[in-house]
Amino acid sequence: MAAIVSVLCAIGYARGGLPLARSSRMAVRMVALSPPTASDLDAYAARPDADADAWVKSVDLDAFQADVMALGRRLKAEQGEDDVAHLRKIVGWSNACGAVGVLSLLLPPNPLTIAALSTWTFSRWTMIAHHTCHGGYNGQDERFNSRVFAVGSTVRRAADWFDWMLPEAWNVEHNNLHHYRLGEIEDPDLVERNLQTLREMPLPMPLKRVAVAAIAGVWKWFYYAPNTFKQLKLAEARKAGGPIAPDVDPHAALTLNSVFVPLPGEAPSGVSAVDFMATVMLPYLVGHFLVLPLPMVAAAAALGLPALPLFVNALTNLLVADVVSNVHSFIVIATNHAGDDLYRFEKGPARVNSGTWYMRSVVSSANFRTGGDVNDFLHGWLNYQIEHHVWPNLSMLSYQKSAPELRAICEKHGVPYVQEGVFARLARLTDIMIGKTSMREYKPEWEKPADFVAGA
Repeated sequence: MAAIVSVLCAIGYARGGLPLARSSRMAVRMVALSPPTASDLDAYAARPDADADAWVKSVDLDAFQADVMALGRRLKAEQGEDDVAHLRKIVGWSNACGAVGVLSLLLPPNPLTIAALSTWTFSRWTMIAHHTCHGGYNGQDERFNSRVFAVGSTVRRAADWFDWMLPEAWNVEHNNLHHYRLGEIEDPDLVERNLQTLREMPLPMPLKRVAVAAIAGVWKWFYYAPNTFKQLKLAEARKAGGPIAPDVDPHAALTLNSVFVPLPGEAPSGVSAVDFMATVMLPYLVGHFLVLPLPMVAAAAALGLPALPLFVNALTNLLVADVVSNVHSFIVIATNHAGDDLYRFEKGPARVNSGTWYMRSVVSSANFRTGGDVNDFLHGWLNYQIEHHVWPNLSMLSYQKSAPELRAICEKHGVPYVQEGVFARLARLTDIMIGKTSMREYKPEWEKPADFVAGA
């Protein structure tokens, strides 16, 4: 399986397309944790019709902006102790998963330990770090504040959010580039652009599905860690006023293999392999897979138990849990912004909080089933992707409150609000990935010029 992915990646580079590594966020949809329901398949069968763009002609973006902005201001003003208490409940659930996983770490590999460790990693990123790094709790809780959470040192990273990605790098790539260039060519997470190579390959569809499924379990360390670090380095260079090498393509995805051995003809990334390993990868490799199990192994050895077999058990549990966590996070991430019923845009950037910016946040995003902390926890709170893109700096509790109201505003103004089960979105995403369907095009002539940054 890995050999297939490597061959396809190499073919993609040789053809001058973007690497398949960027497709990793989409790949995991092929290995969903449970089969689709009948309602999921029915929803997928409801394909966009010829009149799907008719809403564009009648929408009043100024009126839409006013309603969305008013709701956002009210939600922000209402945030307080209840939101922090809700966050701490989710943190408690995450910590409970971590405790179960760590305390059972020395057992032979088993579903309970693996699921607990995987969910611990998953929840720490998708819910706690995600919303904290966006500033969802700024001014309400000193620890869960975007200015200090997980940044500044390896100690803070390990204490707050320890994962393959460097938090400072993810803040640049996700919080800035993805959120404020959503659906544009500059969006680092644009599925159609990132999967161009796979979409155009003259391969049987089943082989394409196998390839994207194979990469699902490694996408965070193979693609996300190096590419977010690349965007951090580019941002630091721009801030310092230094030149960026003319042969560096800021939009080309950087994958792990290219950090060490770029393929012939591949543009340089501007990332030092030594810097990347020392800053990003080694702290997590050593801390998570070596330091974490050592105290348990040492305690067991002190009681006369064999240390090596117990360490092998712990390492196996951690490695398998890492794959499962990659898969889980992948399932609930890429489906948010890919499908033949969602839009991509040629013109940008739109002015933040303009009618166009709010409209794009809605029509280029999709929600899953929402409501209830257990359901939302399992979705990583990514089932409120529309609300999150409209108001990136709100709390998890605010997104639960806002969803029905935002949907009503969209219905009032005729703006499409897409919400389906995750497996219906999986089916649409898969078709985009393999080139069977394409995103909807929001034509440049439909845009409102006053809503764009000068010179755009």
